[in-house]
Amino acid sequence: MDEYLIRLTRLKIGDILEIIIIAMIIYYFLRWIKTTNAWSVLKGLLIVFMCWLVAYIFDLHAIQWIFVNAVGVGITALIILFQPELRRVLEQLGQKELMPSFFGGSSSEQEALTQEDIDEIVHAVYHMAKEKTGALIVMERQISLQDKVKTGIIIDANICSGLLISIFEENKPLHDGAVIVRGRKLVAATCYLPLSSNMQLSKEVGTRHRAAVGISEETDSFTVIVSEETGTVSIARNGELIRGISGDRLKKELRTLQTVPEKKKGRFSLHRREKQV
Repeated sequence: MDEYLIRLTRLKIGDILEIIIIAMIIYYFLRWIKTTNAWSVLKGLLIVFMCWLVAYIFDLHAIQWIFVNAVGVGITALIILFQPELRRVLEQLGQKELMPSFFGGSSSEQEALTQEDIDEIVHAVYHMAKEKTGALIVMERQISLQDKVKTGIIIDANICSGLLISIFEENKPLHDGAVIVRGRKLVAATCYLPLSSNMQLSKEVGTRHRAAVGISEETDSFTVIVSEETGTVSIARNGELIRGISGDRLKKELRTLQTVPEKKKGRFSLHRREKQV
C-alpha cells in the first residue's frame, strides 16, 4: 500500500490528463457499442478472453500458444467485423465540422423552404396518415445526399402536396423508397437509404423507420415518416426517432429548416436514443 501511495504522489498533470482521456474514450466506446450489432461480438470476445485467462491460471501451454499466435490474425478479423461500425463513427466525426474551412464538407447553399412549402408538406403528410399510406420524405441539409439521389428516379419538381400523395400511393411505381427534398425541390423518388443498426430502437418500428434513423445517423438530414400500419407521423434527426407528432409540431420542426443550420455545440455523443412523445 505504501508503494502505491508513493506512486500516486509522483503523478503529474499529464498523467492525470491521460487517465481522464482514456477513461472517456472507453466510456463513450461502451455506450456507442451497446447500440450496435458489435455488442454481441464484444461479448463473444470477452468469453474468449476468459478462456485464455483460465488457460493462463492453470498453465495450459498448448491453449496459450494457440491464443498468442492467433492475436495477429484476430486484430485483422476485428477490423473486418467492425468495419460498418468504424465507418459510421468516422462519418459522425466528419459531421462535427471540426475543420470546415479545410474540408468544406457542407453542400452548397440552397433555397430555404417557404411557409407555402411547409404547408404543402404537412398537408400531404397528414392526408397520407389519415389514409394510412406509408411515406418517407428526407430533407437534405448541409451534407449532400447526392449518392442517395442516384439510387432513385429523378423528379426535379416543385414541392406539391398532390405530387407527394400520388408518389406514395399504394401500387404506384414510385411508392417504394424515399423522396429526397433539396431546397424547394422534390429531387428524386424511390431512393434507397441505409438501415440503422441501433439496437435501442423499439422492436415495433419497421424498415421505413430504421431507414429514416439510418440516414440521420450518417448525415444531418431531417426525415418525416408516415407509418403504413398505424398512420402515425414520426420524424428522425441526429440519429433519434421521435414518434407520434402533431401537425403543429411538424410545422414547427420544418420551420427550423428555413434557416442555415448552426454548428452543433456540446460534447461529442456516440449514444443515440429513441424519444417517445
